[in-house]
Amino acid sequence: MFSLKFAAILSIFLVVLSPVLSQTTVRINALGDSITGSPGCWRAILWKKLQAAGVKNTDFVGTLPGQGCGFTYDGENDGHGGFLATGIVKNNQLPGWLSSSKPDIVMMELGTNDVWSNIAPATIIAAFDTLVNQMRAQKSTMRILVAQITPMNPSSCSDCGQRVVAFNTAIRDWAPGKSTSASPITVVDCWTGYSTATDTGDGVHPNDSGNTKLANCWYGPLKAAIALAG
Repeated sequence: MFSLKFAAILSIFLVVLSPVLSQTTVRINALGDSITGSPGCWRAILWKKLQAAGVKNTDFVGTLPGQGCGFTYDGENDGHGGFLATGIVKNNQLPGWLSSSKPDIVMMELGTNDVWSNIAPATIIAAFDTLVNQMRAQKSTMRILVAQITPMNPSSCSDCGQRVVAFNTAIRDWAPGKSTSASPITVVDCWTGYSTATDTGDGVHPNDSGNTKLANCWYGPLKAAIALAG
């Protein structure tokens, strides 16, 4: 009698526990520039939102440590301040970073410094093409999230705002042709609803409001990618 009751309790316990046991830890790399990594507190807010939603099978990875954002979070990343997408390709830096971090998902918010440097959208997109090829060389089933970057209005660049619009249009047009069923590319709209006047302190880098908006724009696409990868 005891053994039957124990077996019944054990079976119920295993049914409840099995979804947790079956979850695979998903390794996520945030790739970008100072908006992503200096300190990039939108990533801390994003991590907190995922945790609150019960999405805990994540490991954020990268060659850089997380910076202080007021609470403990999983903050490793590859948000390299001042870096250009075209420069990362020219210096062949991504393969080494990926070899170290071995992500399943890459969240790429790159191009701000390229746009600021007045590099043509087609040239930046060609760099994106190479970066995606390198991601897939590291993992053939890499899930790739690519941001349409936030607006810019630095005092030193009066036409950066329009340059961002042109670049984001190029991202939208490029991604479907580069996406594959094995390694899908999702475009993440981080431009809409973001204001350089209220969401940045200098026309470029996010303030607290901007960090919240960035976390919100990434949350849905990343949560969906984690569910498919895990």
